[in-house]
Amino acid sequence: MLRACPPPRDVAGIWRDEFDAALEEGGLFQLTMHPHVIGHRSRMAVLRELLEHIDAQQGVWYATHAQVAEYVLEQAS
Repeated sequence: MLRACPPPRDVAGIWRDEFDAALEEGGLFQLTMHPHVIGHRSRMAVLRELLEHIDAQQGVWYATHAQVAEYVLEQAS
């Protein structure tokens, strides 16, 4: 069964809420973008807005998976 493709602003709201909750909890926000979700011009526009929102926050760290794994290992030592 195919699921309806939600409007871009709905997707943006979900992404922003997820990021804001992760930031509030001091946790990890990992955005997974499947081609069928992000592969539309309208989605690229809301992704840009999300990144601007993220950039405006204090203490945000953009990291690779490897960097996150290294950080976790260091914390466990």
